[in-house]
Amino acid sequence: MSNQSITTNKFSEVPSDLRASTSVSVRKGSWWLRLTTLFLVDYTLLFLSWILAGDQSSYGYLTSYIPSHYLPILITIGIQIGSLAVEGLYREGQKRYNYLNILKSLTFAHGLILLVCFLYKPIIDITRPRLILISWLLSILFICTGRYAINITLEYLRKQKKIVRSSVFIICDPQDHDQIASFIKKEKHYIVSGTANASSLDRYKRQQTLEKLNELGVTEVFISWDALKNRMFLCWLFQASGIQVHILPMELKPIYKNVEFNKIGGMPCLSLDCPIITGKDFWIKRSCDFCFATLFVMLSFPIYIAIAIAIKLDSPGTVFYRQTRIGLHGQQFKVWKFRTMRSDAEKFQKELEALNETKDGIIFKIKDDPRITHVGKFLRRYSLDELPQLFNVILGQMSIVGPRPLPTRDVDKFSEHHFIRHEVLPGITGLWQVSGRSDILDFEQVINLDLNYIENWSLKLDFEILLKTVMVVLKKEGAY
Repeated sequence: MSNQSITTNKFSEVPSDLRASTSVSVRKGSWWLRLTTLFLVDYTLLFLSWILAGDQSSYGYLTSYIPSHYLPILITIGIQIGSLAVEGLYREGQKRYNYLNILKSLTFAHGLILLVCFLYKPIIDITRPRLILISWLLSILFICTGRYAINITLEYLRKQKKIVRSSVFIICDPQDHDQIASFIKKEKHYIVSGTANASSLDRYKRQQTLEKLNELGVTEVFISWDALKNRMFLCWLFQASGIQVHILPMELKPIYKNVEFNKIGGMPCLSLDCPIITGKDFWIKRSCDFCFATLFVMLSFPIYIAIAIAIKLDSPGTVFYRQTRIGLHGQQFKVWKFRTMRSDAEKFQKELEALNETKDGIIFKIKDDPRITHVGKFLRRYSLDELPQLFNVILGQMSIVGPRPLPTRDVDKFSEHHFIRHEVLPGITGLWQVSGRSDILDFEQVINLDLNYIENWSLKLDFEILLKTVMVVLKKEGAY
């Protein structure tokens, strides 16, 4: 599913944030068929192991629950399968064929079954240790044999019949195409559907590249380290389309929160796990943003009225201040704030440029800005001037948490690597605000904080930032 830039004010048609496809989508590929097959085989073998483990009396005890009262036996098998799943034995790759982990998982599961039997109505007759011992041994034997048989069958289908393979795409420097393709083909797991140069990941070409991958039905993409430099946001972009990312030989330094070391045809690579359902966390975030902003505006309407009256009594001019900011995908939008400065503040700014306190001059900051009104100082101290931006959140132009949108004056001074902050919805608060706000005078520090937020984003991180924002505002830290 391709990501499209959508500029509309309807909640149901929010612009395509880096973290989400245009709708919640399912990961691409035949993973579901492999997972379903593995689950059904395990369930059948575990059921058989319990039947064969018992004598006639225990057989009758177990089968007496089928089909009218089959819950107990389902619980025992559910505990075993759950233990296998927690150990990662249903995930892709060689982990599912780790026989030592199978042994540990099923041993733990049998111990848990015994505990459940002691605490609740017995699922099985625990006075028969023979039943527990034999079922444990048969479970391990059957599951290991089943996994081995599935592995052999898949290898045969891939090598001899050339089916059950994943369609993959390679992005690297031209001189490395053939070598990387030869490594990947050794595995017999993949069909190389095409290759592209590193330039295909450039800011103005990556959407076209993604559309090409979708047309080819690509489920996984291999990217060389050199092609990925300064482009970490692409991992989010690919994952939003349900495409798993593998990074080929690289410098060993932290680049992503969920990575696994693997070997593809003997070549080391890092694999970025693609969730089964992609984009769901972002749409949960968007739903919470919309509901929270709408509810807060309705409940705090008297506060808005009080601030509006105070601004009108303090200085001549409008109550609200609307400024053009740069948001998602570099699109311009009007951000709403309570006016905290004189009406001619923008014209007066040119005369104050020489007093700018930031190191690189990208952001305009003056600690004792003469343009700020008396009421404006109070509003800024407690960040009350930001309250009208909840309207931007409702319209889908902003989020509660995200990188702060900057004026066109600041964005015009950006270097190429700064534009990464435009790949997610801008926010009212973010890591920048809870890490010093106006006290941070080096824009590279701001970019590093934005990168940290994007690479490690989660609903939990957003919640933590919100809590820190409340504390920062109450303590009046770094705001002027």
